[in-house]
Amino acid sequence: MTVAGGPAPGRSAPGRAMIHGIARWARALKRDVHAIYLAASSPLVPWYVKILAAAVAGYALSPIDLIPDFIPVLGFLDDLIIVPLGVWLVMSLMPKEVMAECCAIAADAAHRPRSLRAAIIIVAIWIVAAAMLGWAGMARWSRLG
Repeated sequence: MTVAGGPAPGRSAPGRAMIHGIARWARALKRDVHAIYLAASSPLVPWYVKILAAAVAGYALSPIDLIPDFIPVLGFLDDLIIVPLGVWLVMSLMPKEVMAECCAIAADAAHRPRSLRAAIIIVAIWIVAAAMLGWAGMARWSRLG
């Protein structure tokens, strides 16, 4: 028997399982990008793989996309294709022992507690910097007008 049109008690909705699967995939992708970033500095990695690893990690972590996200479908499609393909390519070219070590470090980093105090300090610095920039801009433009 269902409650208010939902799934039967004790059973999860199929959509919920899919969302959990996507979230798990996204966490793994985030860990892999971090591992690639770490592996790029290893002396055991060939120079051309280092360049490719830096490009993939930079693209994945950059707020600037090849196709902007506000373009319907295509904006998110590049993130769903380019980043995973780049991660796969770099991981297949990396020496296995380097990649295994860096994946372990990245997985450990993902489980470390995050510092709320550090986040607050960083946000405060950005707010102060934006206020100072706004104040400097207002002072400059008021002298011109």
